[in-house]
Amino acid sequence: MTEQERPRGQWARAWGRFRANRLALGSLVFCALLVLAALAAPLVAPHHYAEVDYTARLAPIGAPGHPLGTDLLGRDIASRLVYGLRTALVVAFGAELTALVLALLVGLVAGYRGGRVEQGLMGLTDVMYAFPSYLFAVVLVTVLGRSLFALILAIGIASWVTQARLVRAQVLTLKQREYVEAARAMGARGTTIAVKYILPNAIGPILVTTSFAIPAAISAEAGLALLGLGVQPPTPSWGAMITDGMRYLLAAPHVMVFPATLFALTLLAFTWVGDGLRDAFDPTAEQR
Repeated sequence: MTEQERPRGQWARAWGRFRANRLALGSLVFCALLVLAALAAPLVAPHHYAEVDYTARLAPIGAPGHPLGTDLLGRDIASRLVYGLRTALVVAFGAELTALVLALLVGLVAGYRGGRVEQGLMGLTDVMYAFPSYLFAVVLVTVLGRSLFALILAIGIASWVTQARLVRAQVLTLKQREYVEAARAMGARGTTIAVKYILPNAIGPILVTTSFAIPAAISAEAGLALLGLGVQPPTPSWGAMITDGMRYLLAAPHVMVFPATLFALTLLAFTWVGDGLRDAFDPTAEQR
């Protein structure tokens, strides 16, 4: 097996193990459908999320023009669910991209350079790890204001530490491999070695942590909305919809049940995808 064939074989074996996990594969399909629905929100939603119908306030399920009913202001719940999905996914993917960039920069540099550079960067990581991430996100959103950009930045900055530690650990292991030593002996620069030889071989574990970080970011966005620190109304957020629906749980339970159910299913789907990826990239899986 040549050096170019080996990575393809590893990815093929990982995909085979993931595909054999029916729960993970079904969850991946469900997540893909969620992403498509969020992208096509104006086409999928029957109404605009801010459209108000005061004559149909708290309309029940199956009301004319409102298949899932309406909220207190007469806004269509189905439409707000779809646009709330877009809000959740934009914040989650944006925050995770921010966290991943920070984690890769810190982890790669700390793991490869070592010495005082590593001590300084990991000292910063330890300080951030000791500070409650959710509280840090609350402080940042309070300072930056309620907007999608503020939520993405706050959640991303508050959640990069664990991934940075993982990247550093992977770099420390991989930089001792023979192909890295060979590249160094051939005169390859440190940046080239880190990006071309080390990072591609660390993608598997990084992909697993990323898949778990996405539902965590969705939960963080909903949690901030529950505290009144989510996106500005009338932009829908599942957390805000659940909060508003709790006030009418007895009179109109559908106002809370639908966003809470979709929120739970989304978290479960992304978590099951993460479980499937973790098993797929487990090097001991073939020995079981």
